[in-house]
Amino acid sequence: MSVLESQQVSTDPDRQRVAEACDRLLTECPPQSCSEQQFLEAQFDAGLAWVHFPVGNGGLGVSPGLQREVISALSAQGAPIGGMKNPIGYGMCAPAVEVHGTDEQKKMLRSLFSNEHVWCQMFSEPGAGSDVASLAMRAERDGDEWLLNGQKVWTTLAHISAYGLVIARTDPELPKHRGITAFIVDMHAPGVEVRPLRQMTGEAEFNEVYLTDVRIPDSMRLDDVGRGWAVSITTLMNERVSIGGGTPPRGSGPIGQLMQTWQSHGTGDAVQRDLVTKLWIEAEVNRLTNIRASQLRKAGTPGPEGSVAKLAMAENNKAIYSLALDIMGAAGMLYESYEFGRPRHALFSDDMYKNFLRARANSIEGGTSEVLKNIIGERVLGLPGDVRVDKVAAWKDVPRN
Repeated sequence: MSVLESQQVSTDPDRQRVAEACDRLLTECPPQSCSEQQFLEAQFDAGLAWVHFPVGNGGLGVSPGLQREVISALSAQGAPIGGMKNPIGYGMCAPAVEVHGTDEQKKMLRSLFSNEHVWCQMFSEPGAGSDVASLAMRAERDGDEWLLNGQKVWTTLAHISAYGLVIARTDPELPKHRGITAFIVDMHAPGVEVRPLRQMTGEAEFNEVYLTDVRIPDSMRLDDVGRGWAVSITTLMNERVSIGGGTPPRGSGPIGQLMQTWQSHGTGDAVQRDLVTKLWIEAEVNRLTNIRASQLRKAGTPGPEGSVAKLAMAENNKAIYSLALDIMGAAGMLYESYEFGRPRHALFSDDMYKNFLRARANSIEGGTSEVLKNIIGERVLGLPGDVRVDKVAAWKDVPRN
């Protein structure tokens, strides 16, 4: 630890509290002698899963910006990084459960963080992608249960998930944003069918999910009836921070792969060098912006900074991998195999060819780049919003394709 970092720890009680909790965790549960699940369970119990969550729910009630320091301290000792194998659950579903869930539902956070139970998010539908609020999946009350019917699409890791966060329409008489309710669904319940969606990488990380007369107990409803849009906003804003708001070491990740490619295949051409330099600067600016946003972020639902980060990441990644393959010349046209596969995770790959193909999804998942530009225009720049003629009409009266 540097002198400056030592001074910061000594003068900031929250930072000191986090540092001491990390030291205790590493002493009581050394990563080299604990299984991954045991370590992650101990990390949750120490309040270091999501440091901004309340004590008892995997947190310490401190600034979410300190989570970056937890990851740095634990990974330096070879500890597993929570959320890597369960990114949808960790970055999107858990914050929604924490903000909107009951005490009983919050007890599910421990097994989520330890990867015992992988979670997925089921929002998009074939006719409700960018406009999620127009969804058509129905949820009808039947005593102490709800009966769900409909289809969801682009559901990441649904094929290995134990639970899913789903939103469904409970009142078609209300405007589209007000007639939605959120639920936690058992992905192995009768009536849940998961089908693979094969991507151009050859893999099927995404899925379509059919729910046919799926019974969900009312105890698995998130928040009040009709409050599903509030749950959605919490989930989506955290999704954008999760996807685009990472703060990896300088020169790592996609930009690191581009640098390696340029060093091994580059021609030394001045124009090529300028293109690489421009993308390196953009990647570093985005990384530093994410660090600043993380430091300033308050607990709760993130603001529009998540949309800024996610938009910059998506467009930067596509440009990085396009240039990398251009630098490789004819070799950039090769791809080892398009063989069908069902991945067990959705992580960054060492295979640059695969990353080039996979990066196309970055500008779609978690909100398209076009939607994010609208959010930034309206919420950051204060520009007038789009005309929305269907915002106050009953959902059942709005024409749909």
